[in-house]
Amino acid sequence: MKNKQLFVFILGTRPEIIKQYPLIIYAQKHKLNYYIIHTNQHYNANMDEIFFKELGLPKANYNLHIGSGTQGDQTGRMLIEIEKVLLKIKPTHVFVQGDTNTVLAGALVSSKLHIKVCHIEAGLRSYDNDMPEEVNRIISDHISDYLFCPTKKQANILIKEGIDKKKIFITGNTIVDAVHACSKLKNKEIKNESFLLTCHRPSNTDNQKNFEIIIKTINELCEKEKTKCIFPMHPRLALKKEFVSKFKNILVTEPLGYLELLNLQKHSKTIFTDSGGIQEESCILHKKCVILRLNTERPETIKVGGAMVLKSISKKEILRVYDQLIKKKVN
Repeated sequence: MKNKQLFVFILGTRPEIIKQYPLIIYAQKHKLNYYIIHTNQHYNANMDEIFFKELGLPKANYNLHIGSGTQGDQTGRMLIEIEKVLLKIKPTHVFVQGDTNTVLAGALVSSKLHIKVCHIEAGLRSYDNDMPEEVNRIISDHISDYLFCPTKKQANILIKEGIDKKKIFITGNTIVDAVHACSKLKNKEIKNESFLLTCHRPSNTDNQKNFEIIIKTINELCEKEKTKCIFPMHPRLALKKEFVSKFKNILVTEPLGYLELLNLQKHSKTIFTDSGGIQEESCILHKKCVILRLNTERPETIKVGGAMVLKSISKKEILRVYDQLIKKKVN
């Protein structure tokens, strides 16, 4: 019994819940010993609680109620609280996914406690160190014991950074498992030919000029294409709701459940997003996606022709990319 493995899944945001979902279901099915630690980095019920319910996941064994804060404050509180739990339950392996502060804190505490760190979606790089996520993923990769890469490209990046090949495994992406599994779950079908917009990154939302350019341009594009744009608004953008409501073609909703959002993507005309997860999901669903960023750590979506990044956040550039994208064939 002494050598019995105990797995811990640490998560805290919508993408982490969705992308660790297939692993947690696998652990359930095979009666593995595991715990779920939820940092509550996404603390709004519509951003996390609904996903547990829709996906049929068990409630987290430990909910840390971290909530929002500055990068240092949030990460610091996570380090303290995660350490308390890990010292209590003494797992053999900790799984973290992606590039959030939850991932950094979970990987760092586990590494210091000599617990094996398993990083899902390892090796992604945007090469933009202004993004907190880039710093998180680089540090997490270099202290992980098992690095699970979506493709050979990410594996090669890690090898070039000096990480031992024996630690690197090419596994594909769990978002593919999640999308296919969730497509089979019962959900209200949405018949829709609208645009879909998701926008939450600080480079777009804290920069008012960029945010206004995105909203105004998509509103004009709706006029041209005789359609509407559905915009599930992140809770942190509540103060911008009044501004967005001035544009008749932008239909603001509360954050949506995963099944509903997936269905909305499936039936959308075109997707505009700065979300890495939705960029991946749109590719799996064979939908065209305008990436509202100047770079991406997911170049595969561009390679197959389903998505394009911008050269600048400007009306001219968004329209150029949209026009070019809709003419492309997805491989």
